[in-house]
Amino acid sequence: MRIAGRKVTLKTVLLYAIVITVTLVMLMPFAWMLSASLKLSRDVFAFPIEWIPSEPQWQNYVEIWTKIPLALFIYNTSKLTIIVTLLQLLTSSFAAYAFAKLNFPYKNTLFLGYIATIAMPWQVYMVPQFLLMREFGLNNTHLALICLQAFTAFGVFLMRQFYMSIPTELCEAARIDGMNEYQIWARIMLPLSKPALSTLTIFTFVTTWNDFLGPMIYLTKTELKTVQIGLRMFISQYSAEYGLIMAASVVALVPVLVVFLSLQRFFVEGIASTGLKG
Repeated sequence: MRIAGRKVTLKTVLLYAIVITVTLVMLMPFAWMLSASLKLSRDVFAFPIEWIPSEPQWQNYVEIWTKIPLALFIYNTSKLTIIVTLLQLLTSSFAAYAFAKLNFPYKNTLFLGYIATIAMPWQVYMVPQFLLMREFGLNNTHLALICLQAFTAFGVFLMRQFYMSIPTELCEAARIDGMNEYQIWARIMLPLSKPALSTLTIFTFVTTWNDFLGPMIYLTKTELKTVQIGLRMFISQYSAEYGLIMAASVVALVPVLVVFLSLQRFFVEGIASTGLKG
């Protein structure tokens, strides 16, 4: 079979069919969430599913702002996410430069030990962290979450792999020209690592924005809660307003989509390039 002068094989057709099928399966939960956000709570789980509600409840998108302080929760989440993302970009890129381009005793051993922490579940050290923050008097503060999430072994690993693909001769030439290590990192490494930085930005932004357990443990005051904790306020002891939950979830999803769509080109490039050399 030929289309527009190009021969299309059965293998190509099957490949596209599989890709389209997987895409539809992945998008189905989001389509259901959007549909459920325009329904009454009693109609959300009706079967068969009414994908396009006959009587859309646009009022759901109005009530979510009055039933709970959603605007405040979104502000708190945005504040935490932006600060944590910026700190992780700074600390990860800085540490990765040291591990990739500097020579110091036990460099590989230290890097291996640091990266090994990725394999340790957070539940293992969750209680010691909580006790530590309590001793510092940081319970019920955003600073506790910021301090705990400002460093990430995954970010250091990701950035180091990208830095390893940058020729060391660039750093050596910069040193000959009189640059110190801070200037090399800021003027050479960072401008060249936009794909890796964009990838880390997406991972960090999504992880921090969707974090549920951390804010639930450290934040009990309503004025400090994040949007993920705020969604639980639609669930009472005897009932749950699922239509409002879905509407609020759609609103909470928008910033993540905006960030991902803005950085997706760099994201794909960063994922491809960070595994070239290590």
